[in-house]
Parts: sequence; C-alpha cells; structure tokens
Amino acid sequence: MLQTTETGRPLREIRVPVPGGIITGDLALHETDRGIVIFAHGSGSSRLSRRNRWVARQLEALHLATLLFDLLTPDEEILDARTGALRFDIPFLARRLVHVTDLVRDEVVGPGLPIGYFGASTGAAAALIAAAERPAAIGAVVSRGGRPDLAAPALRDVQAPTLLIVGGADREVMALNQAALAQLTCPRNLRIVPGATHLFEEPGALEEVARLAGEWFARYLV
Repeated sequence: MLQTTETGRPLREIRVPVPGGIITGDLALHETDRGIVIFAHGSGSSRLSRRNRWVARQLEALHLATLLFDLLTPDEEILDARTGALRFDIPFLARRLVHVTDLVRDEVVGPGLPIGYFGASTGAAAALIAAAERPAAIGAVVSRGGRPDLAAPALRDVQAPTLLIVGGADREVMALNQAALAQLTCPRNLRIVPGATHLFEEPGALEEVARLAGEWFARYLV
C-alpha cells in the first residue's frame, strides 16, 4: 500500500547502508517538485520530529520535495541517548549528510533537481559543513535555532545562500548566530522571530519559521 504524507503526497522510505548499520529517511517527492530539501536534525531529535515534519509539509506546498533523515543508526541512537557523544560530533554528522546527499543526487532524484538543507540545532552545523564540501550540489541552506558556531572552520567556504533563523528570546544562540553571520561570505541573512524560544513552541513561531524558510528556498533554490 502506498504511504502518503499528511498532505497526501507519496511517501517513500529510503534506507542507506553505512558502517555499523542502516540509516533511514522519509522521502516525500512528487513529479511536479522544483527542488528537494534535506532535513538535518539536531540534538537528540529524529526524522519523526513533530516540528520538522510540520515545516516539511509547508515546504511541500511550495512544490519542494522533502527528505527527513536520521543520521544515526538505531544502535548509535541508543549510544547517543546514553552518552550524548554523537550529537555533538559535527564532522561525523556532516560526513553522514554528505553521504546521503550524494545518494539523493546520484540515485534518487537525479542531478537536475536542486538540493537545499534545512538544519536545526546541531544539525545546522552539519548542514553548513556539508554545504561547504558540496558547493556545486547545494543551492541554499536554512538554519532553525541552529549552532553555526560549531561549523566555524567551514563557514567561509560555504557558497550556498544561507538563512539563519533564531528566536528572539533565545539570547545565547542569537549571539552565536550573529557571530557566525559575520564569518559567512555567501549571500546570507539573520532573521529573528520575536518572542520565540529555542524550540519555537510559542503560538505562530513555527509558522513564521516555515514562511521565512519557504521564501528563502523559493528565492535561491528554485
């Protein structure tokens, strides 16, 4: 039986062998899509993240395919839940994201569909490093409550237009994003959602994130 998203789009499970196991993603792809956004999840999150799934559905309305992927195998997720070690191993997560990106481009959607990244928390740092490593493949990056400071060595090599979205009440992360913005040399912007905290749980906050992300991808990705 064909699985579909909440908005009725075809949903396909993608399984990628990696050293130590399998990582899994959910691909929502329609023949009319003009680009694809790969989601890089943050600390302790997964492709089942309610917030990222909701944002994905909004991007799909703009004719963007979405791929929500777990960058850790089930065994690695158990280890990380116990120790927290892997969620901050940004180079490791970035390598996994590059691996997934290459698979998507070469075997899933083909080279003709532009690819963007949507990164949350530490996943945003992995997305920025991966974008620096695949400059010809990545058309745009959006960070939601991200930690771009953890990608500091790679920031000047990022060529993809990058949007940093931060909650106005998330003061520490806002300062980290402001510092990272100064290091980026690509087309870039920092947008602050007034009153929002790190998880954008306040009424209307996530809607604003989706609106800003949609505008960015519409401008730079497609």
